[in-house]
Parts: sequence; structure tokens; C-alpha cells
Amino acid sequence: MNPLDARSQILLKTLIERHIADGQPVGSRALSRYSGLELSPATVRNVMSDLEEMGFIASPHTSAGRIPTALGYRFFVDSLLTVQPLENARVRALEGQLLPDQPQRLISSASHLLSELTQFAGVVVAPRKDAVRIRQFEFISLAENRILLIIVTTGGDVQNRLLLTRRAYTSAELHGAATYLNEHFAGLSFEEIRRRVGDELRQLRSDMSELMAATVDAGSDAAEDSATSYVLSGETKLLDIEDLSSNMSRLRELFKLFEQRTGLLQLLDLSNRAEGVQIFIGGESGLAPLDGCSVITAPYEVDGQVVGSLGVIGPTRMAYDRVIPIVDITARLLSNALSSRH
Repeated sequence: MNPLDARSQILLKTLIERHIADGQPVGSRALSRYSGLELSPATVRNVMSDLEEMGFIASPHTSAGRIPTALGYRFFVDSLLTVQPLENARVRALEGQLLPDQPQRLISSASHLLSELTQFAGVVVAPRKDAVRIRQFEFISLAENRILLIIVTTGGDVQNRLLLTRRAYTSAELHGAATYLNEHFAGLSFEEIRRRVGDELRQLRSDMSELMAATVDAGSDAAEDSATSYVLSGETKLLDIEDLSSNMSRLRELFKLFEQRTGLLQLLDLSNRAEGVQIFIGGESGLAPLDGCSVITAPYEVDGQVVGSLGVIGPTRMAYDRVIPIVDITARLLSNALSSRH
């Protein structure tokens, strides 16, 4: 049930939009002027008093005006905000900056793009280790006892591993081994492959077992290399935001959070299990260094499977109507670019 009548909603929306625009506490005269309502300053003051009592706005000690609280921003985002999708021309321009490429380069590009478009910190979580599944194996003979193993994951990552074997393998044997692995293990993670491979190897000729065992060992190493990580861009832009830089101790805690990574990864991981854009305002993140920040996230996919998430970290006083569609479309474009590589 909506706790506010129409008049209160208009005044709260006006107050938050004015505060986002200029960063100053908003007084009753300004609200009366910008709201479009035929209300006296006294009536506006009464409504503001009610909104403050409900926890939607607060009065700084230095001013008679009011500023939004985290609760006020949450109500604004959930009930009052109108988000306009980006124009087609703008989407095409962004698409041109996320062309199909190596996944790691795409992830770095997406993180940089989020930061440049919003002037906040952009972050993209690489596909989780448990989401790394095998699409294809391929063997190439390099020399008598050296074989190049090429592993293509469902996330589009390509890993090369050098195998040293006790004997040389013919092209036909390598082709047969790759065919066998692709038929039996495509779509599985290396943990699943390792569990199944013991029984499978016992059924193979002993001279092929060596190659298969070496492949599983090398593949497990490749999966370790693809362990969860994230690319963070533009965090220094947060130093230029007065709302954050005015509290240097909190800013130091924020940068410490970026360095430690674990807490932020857990927050972004929530996005993997949700649909569409998620917004964490202030304390909603559960991470104290983010109390003065908002984190806007969205999951991205490869071939319909969610493999990671991306987002923007900025002050609670941000233009949500502008940032939300940027996060949303970047996630969609990254999904398209990674999927189209296949």
C-alpha cells in the first residue's frame, strides 16, 4: 500500500530531483515554485514535516532545507521514477564499442564503458568458475611429444595448454580423442568431467589414457585461471564527487573494499540470481563502506545462461533515470557480443 497521497508524492519527487540536480538542501519556497502545485509555503512545510517524520527526508543542521534519505531514494526509485530507454542511435553507438572479441577484452571494455558513460566506477564480474563449462576440445600436434590443447568454454573463453606426452600421437589419434571428449564431456564443468573420467579412462586403450588424463589435468588448471574475478574501472572518479570526498575516512574504507574484493563480489553475485536491474541504496548493500553509495547492477548471459554481472558504483545522489538504462543496455550488449562469438 502506498503510504503517500498524490500531493506528498509530487513534493517528494520534486525535492529529490532538485537535490540530485544541484546537491543542495531544498527549501519550502523552492518546492512550492518547482512542484507546479498551487500550495502556500506553509502548506509545503507541513507536508515536508510529515515526510521527515516518515523518514523519507532529513534536515541538515546547517540548513532549513531538506535532503532525501536512503529510504526516500528507495521510494523514489520504486514508485516515482520514470526511466526512459536509450535512443536507438545511442544504443548503436554503444554497440560499436562492444564488438565480439576475446571475453577478457570485452569485459574490460564494458567496465570502462560503464565508467565513462556515468562518470562513476564501473565493474564487471567475469564468469564464475562454477559456470565455466566446456564447449569444445581440440588437439594440434606441435612436435613429436608436444601437443597444443585448445579449450573453448561456453562463456566463449579460449585457453591454450601445452601437453608433454611420452609418445607421439598421429593426427587421426588426436582427432579421435577430441571427438571422444566432445561427444562425452561437452557442456560439463571440469569438476564434473574429473568425477566421470575415472570410469571412462578404464574403458579406453592404455595408450590413449595418458592423453585423456593430461587433458583433464590441463583443463582443471585452465578452470582455475578462470576463477571469479572482476574488472573495476574509474574508481578514481569517485574522488571528484563531493558527496563522497567530503568524508575521507569513508572513502578510504570504500577503496579498501575494492581491494579486498570479497564483499563486493558477494553483493554483485546477488545480481546473478535476479532478473533485470537491481538497485542497492546505502545500507541495503549490507556493506558499511557503501553506506553513502548506490550500486546498480544487472546480470549478463552467454547463450541464454547467466554467467556474470556488471554494475555502477556511485553516490546515492545520482541521476537514477540516466544510470539505470545505461547499466541495463550495457548488460544486454555484453550478452549479445559474447554470445555472437559462437
